[in-house]
Amino acid sequence: MDFSLSSEERMIRDTVRQFIANEVMPLEPEVLKNERNGRPAISDDTLKRLQEKAKSLGFWGINTPKQYGGAELGWLMTALIYVELGRTYVPFMFGGSADNILYEGTKEQQERYLLPTIAGDRRSCFALTEPGAGSDAGNIRTSAVKEGKHWVINGEKIFITNGNEADFCMVLAVTDRSKGPHQGISCFLVDRDMGWRSTPIQTMGEWSPASLVFDNVRVPEENLLGEEGRGLALGMRWIGNARWAIAARAVGAAERLLEMAIQQANTRVTFGQPLADRQAIQWMIADSAVEIEATKWMTYRAAWMLDQGMDNRHMASMSKLYGADMANRVVDRVLQIHGGMGYTKDLPIERWYRDMRLFRIFDGTDEIQRYIIARNLLKGHVKVGQD
Repeated sequence: MDFSLSSEERMIRDTVRQFIANEVMPLEPEVLKNERNGRPAISDDTLKRLQEKAKSLGFWGINTPKQYGGAELGWLMTALIYVELGRTYVPFMFGGSADNILYEGTKEQQERYLLPTIAGDRRSCFALTEPGAGSDAGNIRTSAVKEGKHWVINGEKIFITNGNEADFCMVLAVTDRSKGPHQGISCFLVDRDMGWRSTPIQTMGEWSPASLVFDNVRVPEENLLGEEGRGLALGMRWIGNARWAIAARAVGAAERLLEMAIQQANTRVTFGQPLADRQAIQWMIADSAVEIEATKWMTYRAAWMLDQGMDNRHMASMSKLYGADMANRVVDRVLQIHGGMGYTKDLPIERWYRDMRLFRIFDGTDEIQRYIIARNLLKGHVKVGQD
């Protein structure tokens, strides 16, 4: 059992860390300014410029298969990189990647959707959640009815990430309600110019999702992604791939916040002594460090299991649950250590405070993760003490 990073993993991590510190973090004041003025955090031009710089360093499609022009670094290395991305609230992601379920498309679908997405020429969104079906994904009401060589889609989706910017979506719709959710829901590739509309939803943080409306949207039958009736399985695969990634980003953000807390504790003097001498502050810092470390290794194990071809869903749920709660506890302590200044917009802590709250909701709420973990144990799918 070896917990050390290889020389290659350490080199890649350190290169990404330096890139984030030198190229991305300096944009943070601009992000906060844009938010106050109701503008996008960073422009598309700025994002493309950063992605091109990263590409020159070899960071393009970090886990995209090499046959599609990616680096295919593996899931553990991807987790290490996500930790580094989490150190900043600038919404930056390395280019050259696509949603995992797009690889399930036919050759023609890959040419029309997958390859242009990897190249950065197209932008996708995944549409599952509805006003009456969030965690209960099998209860969606959006329907797709076959008419000749087309499917006609009607319904509404809500809280869709990238829904305002995407030019196509992967939408789940009921194709045969009598067969139940596991055999009666299908997934479709739907271009925006086929007729669906999006409306921005204002939130308390950086996340700006969309409400999507499908009103008799006609979709060619060849745009069915995967098998008819097997859409929910694709949806769960899409969601499951994101859970441990949220925990990884939580680790990166929490580590940077903890660094800020340590600096504040060592420099802020009250009643003739630095905050670092106060036991209450020491315990906040100690508890945060312990929880960050625990999340880190659960997350790395979830990613490592994927690399080994193992079923990582149980570990992914545990890392997502613990990591999301951990991030909220850490940012709350760090704000407390900074006192009134932590509550102001002069420091980025309040921004993280708002963003971290979302971690406990999207891609499976805390309650859903607990349900999954308990069900796995109670049904015997996972046994206590099992490696």
